[in-house]
Amino acid sequence: MNVMIDYLLRAENVLNKINELASISDDPACVTRTFGTVAFQQGSALIQRWMQTAGLQTRVDAIGNVRGRLTSSIAGAKTFVIASHMDTVVNAGKFDGPLGVIMGLDLLEQLRQSGKALPFHLELIAFSDEEGVRFHTTYLGSKVVAGSFDTSLLAKKDESGTALSEVIQAIGGGIDQLPADAIAPDDWLGYVEIHIEQGPVLYERNVPVAVVTAIAGQKRVEIKFRGMAGHAGTVPMDMRQDALCAAAEFILEVERFGNATKQNLVATVGKLNVVNAASNVIPGDVHCSLDVRSNDETVLASAYQTLQLTCYAIGEKRGVPVTWNLIQETDPAACDILLTELLAKSINESGYELIDLVSGAGHDGVPISQVAPVCMLFVRCFKGISHNPLEDVEVSDMAATLQVADRFINHLIDNFLSFRPQED
Repeated sequence: MNVMIDYLLRAENVLNKINELASISDDPACVTRTFGTVAFQQGSALIQRWMQTAGLQTRVDAIGNVRGRLTSSIAGAKTFVIASHMDTVVNAGKFDGPLGVIMGLDLLEQLRQSGKALPFHLELIAFSDEEGVRFHTTYLGSKVVAGSFDTSLLAKKDESGTALSEVIQAIGGGIDQLPADAIAPDDWLGYVEIHIEQGPVLYERNVPVAVVTAIAGQKRVEIKFRGMAGHAGTVPMDMRQDALCAAAEFILEVERFGNATKQNLVATVGKLNVVNAASNVIPGDVHCSLDVRSNDETVLASAYQTLQLTCYAIGEKRGVPVTWNLIQETDPAACDILLTELLAKSINESGYELIDLVSGAGHDGVPISQVAPVCMLFVRCFKGISHNPLEDVEVSDMAATLQVADRFINHLIDNFLSFRPQED
């Protein structure tokens, strides 16, 4: 069979599984699977069945990660992980996360059928919660695997008042088991994730796949402007403490600052809530979000401090007290040089133009990078659209990515001694 035809058939199978998983949702009108819901558990069970059918040793760990292994017969073998996430944002596309999980499933199924001896264990992980929608915290699944899960999060509650610990127990997980589900630092060989680009570069350049060199760090802030509500018709303009005007001025300053430093930074206000809003009331209480990202740790820290001082200055000038609450932060993560070079070699050998990209979006590779070498492949998506029902990936691009990933894994196996971490 023609090699590319074979990859196209495999890509069609991947797409069929993506569509099947997308039919499982918290909301029948759109794709939404958030951590611990009925739809989440149904999706988890489906992925586990696929892993079992592919001949993997499977289990669901305490945080709800679905894990499947191909084991090496070599004593003391290390573990190489292929992973992405199975949860979604609200009203999501169907490729963000599941594409990497299901492509990883295809890769391991092909390896098992080939009978090729493994010098290391291969583990496929469908991480349970990367998006952080339900509890406003990201990387729950990958932090458990990396051994960096913060147990203080167990008390965190969702909008219904249900604690994270209760949800973990409801899906069958044991709180005491969480530390044991980590892969020990000495047992890691490396990590690769396949993910849609979520940006327009590959689409505009008509290239199916790219190698990622770094993942941006980010800081997320919750900001509250507390002015004084008043009658819209009776309070003079120069005597107002309008919280919405203060927030609006800050939002425009965020845009101006981001544009001024756009090469290494993006800054976004994505949420705005006017409390007790009415057309005839001066806003007295306004909440907004701030999301700042950069792959340069120094730039990120400086931007955070500058925007915080700007926010306080606007509040002071307008007589509107400001509350600034950092709710999440992650450091930038550099991808491993040797693994990234191997991905680049695999792209070149497959006949595609080599493009290096920095990921502005966060990925599970961030916490994993603290304990293991990580690398990533980006796949072209329609107009770079993501976190949106319009999210789409062409079968031909999936086929190209499978071709590259096959080469990468086989190079890793065949040249294991070259990429194995040196013993002390």
